[in-house]
Amino acid sequence: MAIALLSIAVAFGSKLADGTGLGDVVPEVSAESVETLLDVMASSMLVIATFAVASMVAAYASAGTTATPRTFTLVVSDDVSQNALATFVGAFIFSIVALTALKNEYFGAAGLFCLFVLTIATFAIVILTFLRWVDRIARLGRLGTTIDKVERAADSALTRRRAAPTLRGVPVATDRAQGHPIYAEKVGYVQHVDVPALQEWAEGCNARVVVAALPGTFAAPGRALAYVRTATAGHPVTTGEGVVHAFAIRDDRTFDDDPRFGLVVLSEIAGRALSPAINDPGTAIDVIGTLVRLFVRWSAPAPAASGEAEPYDRVEVPVLSVMDMFDDAFTAIARDGAGTVEVSLRLQKALQSLALVGDDTMQHAAVRHARLALRRAERALQLDDDVLAVRIAASWAEPTSIDAS
Repeated sequence: MAIALLSIAVAFGSKLADGTGLGDVVPEVSAESVETLLDVMASSMLVIATFAVASMVAAYASAGTTATPRTFTLVVSDDVSQNALATFVGAFIFSIVALTALKNEYFGAAGLFCLFVLTIATFAIVILTFLRWVDRIARLGRLGTTIDKVERAADSALTRRRAAPTLRGVPVATDRAQGHPIYAEKVGYVQHVDVPALQEWAEGCNARVVVAALPGTFAAPGRALAYVRTATAGHPVTTGEGVVHAFAIRDDRTFDDDPRFGLVVLSEIAGRALSPAINDPGTAIDVIGTLVRLFVRWSAPAPAASGEAEPYDRVEVPVLSVMDMFDDAFTAIARDGAGTVEVSLRLQKALQSLALVGDDTMQHAAVRHARLALRRAERALQLDDDVLAVRIAASWAEPTSIDAS
């Protein structure tokens, strides 16, 4: 809508030059030459816009087919393609409006010259946009590009959570009673938890809120979103309405506040690549490398807090479980790739790398998944030499190896 209004304003804005002395100094431009340019633009821009839409739809379908449907929101949010389509449509509207005004002799000499300059400038913008967009559309929807988009989305969510592991609340106090449960009113996934709203509610009720459903949790009326502890023994259920409203529950998971969702999507991409219909272990190996990069960044020291805001001391929030994150990332790959020796070997090497760079919690998770992956490979691989190779690669996770290290 904005680009359409801007196109109309630019087309009619050329008329403003007729009220100045510009017509006496600028070169004379024939109306026929401007009309020819506008005719070319009007006839070509609609075709290009239609082609752009068809190419984008094909790219979206390709992303859902070759990767996973969960990547659709990332692919469809491509700014270059959206801006290119808006540019093509805006140029078409500009040419139609300007051509109509020109045929009705709306412009004087100065206005005609300004219209000519604007038309040439529009052509230049369209050509540059088209060249940039062609380069992007050639990659949009490709499996490698989709994996990169998911990695960036997951890394962004993990970075934000690493900087605020308790969402600017305080860690859960395990030495206290849970409190009064507050249940969800509808079914869906928690997309966002408004911790400032929970803090405000808790201050007004002289209570403490213990968050039980982080973003990504499947919420249902029988599952508690949070627990409330008050100074008094009882707590009326009706006062929990403000707590429920602080949880944004929708039908789908999103990448923004849900770091584990990015790991799940990457695992789904690898699982699809390992299906018998596709049989692409190389993509699974690529995803394993991507997961290692994400976990290495997660294990790095958290960035220093800015100190601008104090934590919300009445809201207790659990931290992400590293074991759950490893389950999201590696379980499906170990299951679907158990019968492929190269995937099993790369998975063991990846888990060993994570055991060496992470803390004790990450090491424990890596060892557990290495042993599970070995047992799956022993059942799935048919050649004894392949089984032996995987056992050797997984020897680092044996109890004696862990004790020695």
